[in-house]
Amino acid sequence: MKQTSKTTPRASQRNVMAEGLMSFGKLDNGLHTADFACGEDVELEPFCSTCKVQAMRDGNVYVTELPPRVKNHPLFRDDNCSLTLGRNGRYYFVFTMAEDDIDELPAQLLRQAGAIARKVLDELMFNLRA
Repeated sequence: MKQTSKTTPRASQRNVMAEGLMSFGKLDNGLHTADFACGEDVELEPFCSTCKVQAMRDGNVYVTELPPRVKNHPLFRDDNCSLTLGRNGRYYFVFTMAEDDIDELPAQLLRQAGAIARKVLDELMFNLRA
């Protein structure tokens, strides 16, 4: 096993080179799979992550871990909805309800959207007075 270590200004990195076999496939639902079987004794810290994978025509595979998703905290909430402000400066109103409750959806949507709108209006009025 070959190990190299290099330090970058952002963070320290430990690269481990391992030889083995990689198999590529495609499932019945059209999703791709890639499995790597290491042929050496290597000790790594196990991890599970969301990654970007690039498989090139020549068989090279590049895997890059994606940064964790940053969730926006709701400004206001109700039973089935929330209002958040995104990093792009846009407000998002999200309403969810089970398909079985379709007969209640219009009334609940009106009630809860109205309640959120009143909370936003109250907040705007409070900020104007301050």
